[in-house]
Amino acid sequence: MGKGFTLGEITLTSVVEQQQPLFDVFEFFPSLTPELYHENRSWLEPWAVEPSTRKLIICVQSYLVRTPHHTILVDSCVGNDKPRPSLPFWHIMKSHAFLQGLATAGVSPADIDFVMCTHLHVDHVGWNTRLENGRWLPTFPNARYVFSEQEVAYWTAQHAKDPIACIADSVLPILDAKKADLVKSDHELNDHVRLMPTPGHTANHFAVAVGRGRDDAVITGDLIHSPLQARYPEISYGQDVDTKQSAATRRSFLERYCDTVTWCCTAHFPQPSVGRISRWGDGFRCASVSP
Repeated sequence: MGKGFTLGEITLTSVVEQQQPLFDVFEFFPSLTPELYHENRSWLEPWAVEPSTRKLIICVQSYLVRTPHHTILVDSCVGNDKPRPSLPFWHIMKSHAFLQGLATAGVSPADIDFVMCTHLHVDHVGWNTRLENGRWLPTFPNARYVFSEQEVAYWTAQHAKDPIACIADSVLPILDAKKADLVKSDHELNDHVRLMPTPGHTANHFAVAVGRGRDDAVITGDLIHSPLQARYPEISYGQDVDTKQSAATRRSFLERYCDTVTWCCTAHFPQPSVGRISRWGDGFRCASVSP
């Protein structure tokens, strides 16, 4: 995203950790039929799906939001040194891309005032912590970490029953350091930044709306993963906690921002990942915009 977008008093910059083909499109979207896929190949390939493997091209990124008063990071990608053996492309990563992206944007970890995690999955919490002398310590030493209270309750309970690596190394250390603010999913941080309940992918997932007096931009988190889901909102990711709810949330979100000036900042669309929503038959498209 380069220098980022300027929206009135706010600057919005994407910080990309990784972009590559990761997941088989039919495994990721179990309800997708070969017929429907072939109908849409002409625009999906090669931007959103790698033709030779039929893998979704996934961008893993954070959004840096600078308001007149705060510097905010929305989601924190995968992180380095994290044990993720079931996800080999993220296992014990050694990447400089994320921290270099912050530096290119003119920001150091110490400059971040708030880290807002739309939900607590592995690719949205990773840089919450980094490994120092064998301990997981907060990456952003001066930040408050904004988590959904309901998400934390759910995932810590699950972790107590069956350990979850990303909770152990990227969430619990923040709670132990007493740097977490546990909030409802409609929490308002200030006049410029507020949360929006968008359940379905997880039980208390939230999006982040920015702008004073209106939604100049909305950071989606995982309410939508692929441009295919804009065209067909009823196609849900197979690992959504409630696929019917996620589909309803997605259609409602796209309807709300269709044909408006609001910029939709997606978490996982390939770059350029920011666009405006318009109608496309019974569905929608997210037409890319540039700074």
